[in-house]
Amino acid sequence: MRHSKLVPEVNAGSMADIAFLLLIFFLVTATISSDQGINRMLPRECPPGMDCKSDINERNILRITINNKDEVMVEDNIVPLNQLKDLTKAFLDNNGDGTCAYCNGEKFINASDNPKAAVVSLQNGKLTTYKTFIAVQNELTKAYYELRQAYSLKVLNKSSDKLTKEEMKKVKDAYPFILSEAETK
Repeated sequence: MRHSKLVPEVNAGSMADIAFLLLIFFLVTATISSDQGINRMLPRECPPGMDCKSDINERNILRITINNKDEVMVEDNIVPLNQLKDLTKAFLDNNGDGTCAYCNGEKFINASDNPKAAVVSLQNGKLTTYKTFIAVQNELTKAYYELRQAYSLKVLNKSSDKLTKEEMKKVKDAYPFILSEAETK
């Protein structure tokens, strides 16, 4: 008996073609999510020769600070992050009388005249973490979203996702998102 010492071979010539086709298939069929970032609109540039400085009544500024220890402070009082949305809503939507539906009838320290005049000033320390900064931004965005949603339901009798462009503009005009950001000194 004679045994051959030859090892059977597998033809791998087309393996590269198959791998390439699989790669193309997965690239075409897979969805790739892209980060969209924080959606903010920058103010328009001041035209030459015009004075674009406007004095803002101190009452219409809600000062929010994130210190270097990631503590959130509203008007120099440390507040838990989960209260920031309600405090912001109370500041914005108080009918100009200093009371709010979210504060159990108590006077809010700094209440805006109306939502169109309200400015949210956000400052952060140099050591503030990105996670806390984004969490604060999210709470502010939620406050505006909820106020706009309530306005669209009350005034337009529609959910905000069913509004036309004109109606959405009306809602955004009623509650403009005016945010001033700066780094603390």
